[in-house]
Formats: sequence, C-alpha cells, structure tokens
Amino acid sequence: MDAPSVALYNQLKAAQPFFLLAGPNVIESEEHVMKMAKHIKAITTKLGVPLVFKSSFDKANRTSSKSFRGPGLEQGLKILEKVKAAYDLPVVTDVHESCQCEAVGRVADIIQIPAFLCRQTDLLVAAAKTGKIINIKKGQFCASSVMANSTEKIRLAGNQNVMVCERGTMFGYRNVLY
Repeated sequence: MDAPSVALYNQLKAAQPFFLLAGPNVIESEEHVMKMAKHIKAITTKLGVPLVFKSSFDKANRTSSKSFRGPGLEQGLKILEKVKAAYDLPVVTDVHESCQCEAVGRVADIIQIPAFLCRQTDLLVAAAKTGKIINIKKGQFCASSVMANSTEKIRLAGNQNVMVCERGTMFGYRNVLY
C-alpha cells in the first residue's frame, strides 16, 4: 500500500460526521466534469466535509445497450487526472474488468467495485494488488454478511484498506430499497 493511499484511508476513517464520494455518474464531457468538481468542492469545503470526486469512464453495466457509457478508459482517466490537478481532489472511479485495474490504479485514489461485481474474485484481487483503497458497493442481491467474504478477498491479496458502501436491497423484481 502506498503512503498516499494509507494517509487518505486514515483521513476518511477519521472524518466526522462523514465523508462524501460525489460527482456525476458518468463522465459526459471534460467541461461538465470540471464544472461539477468545482461546484461540489466549493460546497463540501464550506461544510467541512471531506470529498472524494467520483465519476466513471465507462458504465459497462447499463441496462440498455443504447445508453451512453462514457468516454472510455484512456480519455476518462485523462479527465480524472485533470480534476485531481485542478481542484486538488482525490478521485474514485469504478472498474469492470481485471485488465483495467493497473491503469486505473495509476490515476484513481480509490478503486470502486460495482455492486453487480462485488463477489468477482479475480476483479477484487486485481484491484487489491494496485495498492489503492478499494470501495466495494454491496450488491442488492447480497446480505450484508456476505460482504465479509468480499473484503476478505481484498485483505488476503495484501491490501488492508477496503471500504464497503450500501447499494440497497432487492425485494422482488425492480423493487430496490435504499
């Protein structure tokens, strides 16, 4: 685990009353992301809430094949690097494939595992090996207790800095409670 990741992890653990992962769901354009980062940072700074800027370079898990997915890995990471530099913010983005982890780990401070992939061993291990903080979104189909197994996979891969965030719970088809 690199020193900046450990420092950020400790800062987030100590945040009171909370820290915030926030930003547009997907990178729609550089201009839009930069504008959002500026405004969200201004609000969280005023409120004294630690911010990690979040946006995705590729929403590979869209329901419709016609939905916009994002600018892709290379362009998306360049935009997230600009956010980090311009606003001095840590960033989080999600990965959907093991082969994305190394490149994402060079830019992101936190790597997020999407809810539908929260039990994928190869993806969890590849993300863990980057040495970055790992944020696992709990699958809507998982009991909270199941997430202990996902976090254990991260820790057994040598990374102790793992977080879990709630994504809701499914009760039947299309019936998610948040």
